[in-house]
Formats: sequence, C-alpha cells, structure tokens
Amino acid sequence: MELNDIEHGRRSLDEVKKPTLEGTEYSRRRGANREVKKMSLNRVSLIGHLGQDPELRYLPTSGQPVTGFSIATDESFTGKDGNRQERVEWHNIVVFGKLAETCAKYLSKGRQLYVEGRLQTREFESKNRGGKRQRAEIVAQRVQFLGPRPEAPAGGEAEEPAASEEVPF
Repeated sequence: MELNDIEHGRRSLDEVKKPTLEGTEYSRRRGANREVKKMSLNRVSLIGHLGQDPELRYLPTSGQPVTGFSIATDESFTGKDGNRQERVEWHNIVVFGKLAETCAKYLSKGRQLYVEGRLQTREFESKNRGGKRQRAEIVAQRVQFLGPRPEAPAGGEAEEPAASEEVPF
C-alpha cells in the first residue's frame, strides 16, 4: 500500500499493518514484537567566519525578529595533480526570535562562530527573472560566538557590558 491510498481515503491508517521483527532471527530476543521505526536526523553543525554584518528584520505577519547572515567554512585537500588546494563554502543562516536580536546586536563581519540548526530549503519568487527559485538555509537553534571580537584587544575577549550597568562618570 502506498501513501497515496491513505491520502485519497481508500484505506485508513488502522488498516495498515505495522512492520515488526516477528518471524525473524530477532524474534527470539527480548522485545521482539516492537515496531520497527525509521529514524531521521536533520542537524547541521558549523564553525566558520561571518561574511557580512547580520541584517535584522521583522516578519510582517507576526512581528517576530529574524536575522540572516552567511558564514564561510574552508577545506584543504590534495588534488589529483598532487597540489594542495583550498575550497571555501558559504552557508546561509537564518535565526529567529531573541537569538536573532542578539546576533544582530553583537556580531560583525569576520567574527568566528559556531552554528547548530537544521537544514531547510525555501522556495520563493525571483524578482529579476520571475519564476520559482530555491535556497538552502540553516535555521539556527544555537549560535555561539567564538574567539575575540574583531575590535577587542589582542589580550583576550572583552565582555559585553550588561544593559543595566551604569558608567560611574
């Protein structure tokens, strides 16, 4: 039976037999009648450098903050000719909510960061040529700033001042 049968009402999910390990060599083991579940994982982890200052926008429908930026990762390898080669890959990152505001406030071009999220392909209408286009993006769930800020002194990372701190003079 195919998914189409369920979608078009020809069969219900109750009529679908769920595969089990019963009748196999595994059936002699404990828990043999458990369902076989397929796993999937959509997780991306990157460490790279910010290519441009982030842009903070707000979604027109909900007003939710969203920030977009790109980071570069590099890879060194030996080519077929035996020469050392480098390849740079650019990754589009999208961040939502409070994390988006934090990224827009503290990140600037050149900063090294760790990004963890999920890969998502977005479809949109092209402004120039018309027609539909696709863009692969990483929807970040975690962004960690690495290394010193570009304007920080070489001795180490200077901390961001807290919003409630007052300067004594």
